Amino acid sequence: MGILVNGEWQSDATQRKESGGKFIRKDAVCRNWVTTDGSAGPSGEAGFKAEPGRYHLYVSYACPWAHRTLIYRVLKGLEELIDVSHVHWFLGENGWTFEADEDGIVGDRLFHGDRLYKIYQKADPEISGRVTVPVLWDKQRSTIVSNESSEIIRMFNSAFDDVGAKPGDFYPQQHRAEIDRLNAIIYDTLNNGVYKAGFATTQDSYEEAVVPLFETLDMLEKMLAENRFLVGDRPSEADWRLFPTLLRFDAVYHGHFKCNLARLIDYPNLWAYARELYQWPGIAGTINLDHAKKHYYQSHESINPTRIVPVGPLIDWSEPHQRDRFGS
Repeated sequence: MGILVNGEWQSDATQRKESGGKFIRKDAVCRNWVTTDGSAGPSGEAGFKAEPGRYHLYVSYACPWAHRTLIYRVLKGLEELIDVSHVHWFLGENGWTFEADEDGIVGDRLFHGDRLYKIYQKADPEISGRVTVPVLWDKQRSTIVSNESSEIIRMFNSAFDDVGAKPGDFYPQQHRAEIDRLNAIIYDTLNNGVYKAGFATTQDSYEEAVVPLFETLDMLEKMLAENRFLVGDRPSEADWRLFPTLLRFDAVYHGHFKCNLARLIDYPNLWAYARELYQWPGIAGTINLDHAKKHYYQSHESINPTRIVPVGPLIDWSEPHQRDRFGS
């Protein structure tokens, strides 16, 4: 892996900082906001107005955080407004790259570059921090708007509504408090919890992560016994932030990250709910589980030194979700 320090790329196999065997995720570096009129958002500076064709999105099909932004790009009909480039699924000593892949998906369609960290350096030659996806790039100002997925999806949710986005608000005012409450729990124990379990280097830190992870899955299973979605009567931000983790759970986290007290398919309500989200219009097109499996099993040599990618599990996400009791 690696990190930018004062504009210089430093190979660093210990990029994932640990404290007492615990995995600690570092904050995103760039925190500007695209807004309807270009005014400043909750953080960063002003000057990023929502305009068709102005912005470019860098993502990895493997990464659940980047997956959020691809989902919102489809939900809000932003495909013609914001173009996209995909990094290679392998994350090695040189960080994310645009090395060509066999199916023609990977490539920097904006600059035709070879490494993601050079995109960061185009924004600021002295930039420091983790080189992560997603990255929202401003073509007009030649800089990074944001590399924080939770904030990019909120930009996509509303900033482009006056310039061609589809209608739909996935963070409605009346549900914001409950969405924020669930987001906080799910992020800490589940979205990030799988990483805290998978990258733990002591038994205690692993168990400290994996137990609350399954407590959260149990909580969600009970909620979904009475409700079709987590908040309200249609998918909200809470659902779409949860979905990328559920999608990868049985294929990656259950085995690779030792989150094996149960599988997603062992939870009847969660499994039906996840399939319904998968089958939501456009969502299947945001998914490449082959990239995800290759990324985790081959990039994390400390966890899987043989780098063998398992052929299973065989999961049919197109199976009917049978949520008719909620009026589907």
